[in-house]
Amino acid sequence: MKKLFLGIMVASVLMACNQTGKTNNTTTGTASAAGAANAPIIKFENESHDFGKIKQGDKVSYSFKFTNTGKSPLIITNAVASCGCTTPQWPKTPVLPGTAGAISVTFNSTGKSGLQDKQITVTANTNPAQSMVHLIGEVLTK
Repeated sequence: MKKLFLGIMVASVLMACNQTGKTNNTTTGTASAAGAANAPIIKFENESHDFGKIKQGDKVSYSFKFTNTGKSPLIITNAVASCGCTTPQWPKTPVLPGTAGAISVTFNSTGKSGLQDKQITVTANTNPAQSMVHLIGEVLTK
């Protein structure tokens, strides 16, 4: 009898904890949705750029232009390329709503050959927090 009572108590506590968690998640979800409506939005002019055919050892650069189409300042905290041969540079100051900026990317083809697709992951205070752009092309061996 004591085991049955103990089992019912444990089940009751677990159910109560689960219900509390559901209530909190619903409340948090509503607040997040409201915050997302005011979040900055990074809108790229082009999400990929084809640099065409280049010789091995050449460096090519491209600026991914974007506009903050959201309702609050856009803050880019990081931009990382899928390869050390690609170096992104981004604005370190907030980009105000309605204004434009650019992420400059330089690809060094030394030691590379064939088709290339370098992905640049941009982390910002947007929803979702990460956006991606691609630098593609072909490196011809000498």
